[in-house]
Amino acid sequence: MAKTVKDPEAEQAQLNAARDEFVTQWGAMGSAWGVNRTMAQIHALLMISPRPLSTDEIMEELKISRGNAHMNTRDLVGWGLVRSVIRKGERKEYFEAEKDVWKIFCTVVRERKRREIRPAIAMLRDCLDRSRDLTVPGADLFAQQAKSLHEFLEMADGVLSKIARSEESRIVPWALKFLK
Repeated sequence: MAKTVKDPEAEQAQLNAARDEFVTQWGAMGSAWGVNRTMAQIHALLMISPRPLSTDEIMEELKISRGNAHMNTRDLVGWGLVRSVIRKGERKEYFEAEKDVWKIFCTVVRERKRREIRPAIAMLRDCLDRSRDLTVPGADLFAQQAKSLHEFLEMADGVLSKIARSEESRIVPWALKFLK
């Protein structure tokens, strides 16, 4: 049987096209998740990079400004999805993304809880406190709906807390396999 000779240049072009599509689509999905497109594209680029990248490399790859690259890498570091890497003897700062998908998911869950769910719980609690003793028409319906939403978000917050803590153990990912 004859062995097929692979063309390294064609394979590299195919890989580059697939990588570009991944970065583009991850960026598009980011806006659906409440993250700006550039931040999501930088995250995607760093996830698939075999080595840490400098701000200059990120700028060149994504064709973005230094300010945009700097601001979004700082946001990714703040989220805990990317870490700064200092190389001995170099002044440039490099960035690398967490590559473990479960850890990425748990990090995003923790941040979304902190940024979205907990403020919503606090807002609902405040609405309940402010409307607790009202007797005007509609007050009962408002209080009932606010209480239901508050209870639901408290329950969701508890579930998400358990999931976010599960990155230290593999029980939850293991258990989720049985739901397939």
